[in-house]
Amino acid sequence: MKKGFILVNVLVFGVIAIVVTTSLVNWGATVLKNTRQLSSREQAFQIAEAGIDYYRWHLAHSPNDYKDGTATTTNGPFIHDFEDKDGNVIGQFALTITPPITGSTLVKIVSKGTVTEYPSVYRKIQATLAIPSFAKYAVVANDIMRFGAGTEVFGPIHSNNGIRFDGVAHNIITSAKDKYIDPDQGTHNPSWYQFGVYTTDNPTELNQDATPPTTVPNRTDIFMAGRQFPVAAVDFNGITADISQMKTNAIANGKYLAASGAQGYHIVFKTNDTYDVYTVNNIQSAPNGCDTDGTTGWGIWSIRVNNSGNIVNYPTSNYSQTLLGNYPNPANGTIFVEDNVWVDGQINGARITLVAARFPDTGTRPNIIVNSNLLYTNYDGTDVIALISQGNFTTGLISSDTLRIDAAIIAQNGRTGRFYYNSSCKVNGVNYYNRNSITLYGMIGSNLRYGFAYTDGTGYDIRNIIYDGNLLYAPPPSFPLTSDQYTTISWEEIK
Repeated sequence: MKKGFILVNVLVFGVIAIVVTTSLVNWGATVLKNTRQLSSREQAFQIAEAGIDYYRWHLAHSPNDYKDGTATTTNGPFIHDFEDKDGNVIGQFALTITPPITGSTLVKIVSKGTVTEYPSVYRKIQATLAIPSFAKYAVVANDIMRFGAGTEVFGPIHSNNGIRFDGVAHNIITSAKDKYIDPDQGTHNPSWYQFGVYTTDNPTELNQDATPPTTVPNRTDIFMAGRQFPVAAVDFNGITADISQMKTNAIANGKYLAASGAQGYHIVFKTNDTYDVYTVNNIQSAPNGCDTDGTTGWGIWSIRVNNSGNIVNYPTSNYSQTLLGNYPNPANGTIFVEDNVWVDGQINGARITLVAARFPDTGTRPNIIVNSNLLYTNYDGTDVIALISQGNFTTGLISSDTLRIDAAIIAQNGRTGRFYYNSSCKVNGVNYYNRNSITLYGMIGSNLRYGFAYTDGTGYDIRNIIYDGNLLYAPPPSFPLTSDQYTTISWEEIK
């Protein structure tokens, strides 16, 4: 009985030992497999990262190649072997490249990393790369600037000279000057130096702005995000667009308009991806007593209107403009005009650069004028217009009382603003010298002094300048860039 009892015990415990040992072996194998898979997942992640790094390197050498050096018409995947230090293939990364839309520099890269040992294990990384444009400011100028009371700016401002700001700034204001003499103060006495960025708005005795060399006060009532000076100057020659290349682009695959032989052109953008072009035959004459204020390039800068204040089209008698035709938005988004051009209308899903320039540049430079609303339909970066003038960008005398301009504006050699019109500047008895409000959505680049209002109440009483942050990395076609190198805008792991 004892021998049999011992045998039974041996068998029972033997079976238990076998089961436990087998379970431990299986558990160990599973742990080892999971450990290897975890290691492979980490390795796959690093391989995916290598794919992103590879294509950043590729774009540095071929900035316009979004096909990985192939002739394919697809966006990928472009598969590359990944080798260890001994040259053994241990995995692959597969790249899918989404090229930028017209005018943009935003490139999206998805890299999928896999390991040869566990091909079912993978990791994906998505990165967005872009080249920043010069549209990094709401307003940037190469001259002294003055923003009067009633100006509200949403976006950074910079000048290579001094800035007097008496409005409200929601973003930082910078100047390349540590101090300067403001000519508007009526003296050139060195004792009248002002800070590079200063205000004359003094709501209380204790809140007045100081002057050099005292400590700069904290005026958050005016400079809500602060002010900095001196800072590095902006290379304004870099902001100057390569308008010669833009002309070449327009002739090749855009729209080119030679000199009109009249006053210029009137372009009206439409939401159906087309635009109308008119020849401007007659512009409004200056009313009696409407002074020039001695400003270079002064003019009424308005297409002639009838007694009702409307522009008259051919073939009506006493017409102001003649329709040349309706055209589709150009394939490369570039319209080049060798004459003055008036522009207004609305776009929907379009990316347009309109240039007014004349070659050779003899100093008689054409201007861009906006007197009626120029609008986007979408404010998510889908719609964008650049207005690049070799001369001035201006709003004329007969401009809308409430005017909105959605555009990235550059006055290459001139000024962005509205000329001075005194109280005699009335047309058909209507007051046009004083306007209610102007809203500029986008950015402003001005070589000379900017301004849409004057101290005697003429011009636009309210000026709203709103920066379009989409312009920094997704500017209009051919818009000037700050460098030729891509930077990483976003990076994330995706499923």
